[in-house]
Amino acid sequence: MTENGAENLCVVWRGDFTNAELNVLHAECFEHALADDDWWKQVNTFSLGWVCLRLQGKLAGFVNVAWDGGVHAFLLDTMVAAPWRRKGYARGLVEEAVANAKLSGCEWLHVDFEPHLRDFYYEACRFAPTDAGLIRLR
Repeated sequence: MTENGAENLCVVWRGDFTNAELNVLHAECFEHALADDDWWKQVNTFSLGWVCLRLQGKLAGFVNVAWDGGVHAFLLDTMVAAPWRRKGYARGLVEEAVANAKLSGCEWLHVDFEPHLRDFYYEACRFAPTDAGLIRLR
C-alpha cells in the first residue's frame, strides 16, 4: 500500500471498492452506458488481485490482474478518472500490479491494448513488444 497525505492518495493491492463506484469508473473510462456488474464477485473469483487508487477518498483508478493460476498474469481494465489522467497515476497502478504479481510467484505479466496506448505501456510501464494472436469472438 502506498499513501501520500499531501494529495490524500492511497494505492492498495486488493483494496476495497463497491460495485457501484467501479461501475461508474468503468463507464467513464471505457465510454459506455452505466452497468450493474458484480465486480467484487468477478475479481474475487477470477483474479490474482487488483489495485485501487483513491484520491480524496474517492475511487479514482483501478487495474485488474487476472491469471491462469500459475505463472501467467494478465493486466485488464487499467483506468483512471478523467480529472486525474496524465499525472502518473495509471503508471503507479501498473507498478503496484507488477510488484504484486511478482511477489505472488508469477513469471509473466501480459497486457493487450489499443494502439493509442502503445507509448504508455512500452515507454512508461516498460512492457516489451511481443508477437501475439487474437480472435474476435463478438
